[in-house]
Amino acid sequence: MSEGVVRLGGVTDFPPDPVIVAGLQSGDEEVFALLLDEWSRGMLRLARSYVSTAASAEEVVQDTWLAVIRAVGTFEGRSSLRTWVYRILVNTARRRGERESRTIPVSSVGGERPDGVPPERAEGGPEGAALAGEVRELIDKAVGTLPSRQRAVITLRDMEGYGSDEVCEILSISPANQRVLLHRARAAVRDHLAAYYDGKGGP
Repeated sequence: MSEGVVRLGGVTDFPPDPVIVAGLQSGDEEVFALLLDEWSRGMLRLARSYVSTAASAEEVVQDTWLAVIRAVGTFEGRSSLRTWVYRILVNTARRRGERESRTIPVSSVGGERPDGVPPERAEGGPEGAALAGEVRELIDKAVGTLPSRQRAVITLRDMEGYGSDEVCEILSISPANQRVLLHRARAAVRDHLAAYYDGKGGP
C-alpha cells in the first residue's frame, strides 16, 4: 500500500495529490483502484453530458484513464489532480460527442439517466421512496435535454458538488459564463418539473 493511503475501519483517508501522482507513476494498483472508486461515477455522469449513450460514456471514462496513466508524468501541479483528470475527460468526451453527432440520429438518444442507469433500475426499496425516485428520474430526464455545456455545468455543480471555481477550470469557461449556464440549466429543469406536475394536477 502506498504511503499516505490509510484505511481505518474500512474508511480510506484520501491521500494528497503528490502521493497519488507518485503512486500512478510507479504503477501502484491500489492507488489507481482508489481513484477509480472515488472518481469514476462522477466522471461517468459528466461524460454522459457529451455523448449519446451510457456505453459511449463508459468508453470515454476508460479512454480518459488510459490517457491519465500515459500522461501523468507530465502533470505539473498547476491545478489539482482531479481538475486535470476532468479536463482530459471533457476533451475526450467532446471529441467523441462531435463524432457521434455526425453519425447518430437524434431519435436514438434518450431513455437513460445521465449516470447510465436505466430508469427501470434507478430506484428500489420501500414504497415511501417512490416519490423521491420519480422526482430524481424527472430531473435526470430534464438534465438530459439540456445543451451540452449547460448539462456539464449543472452535472458538476448540482450532482457532483463541485465549486464554481473548479467547474470554470475544468470546462475552461469564465465565472460569468458558468453562472449564466447554471442559471439557465436550473431554470430549464424547474420548468420541466413544473410542466410535468401541472399536467398531472400536482405531485
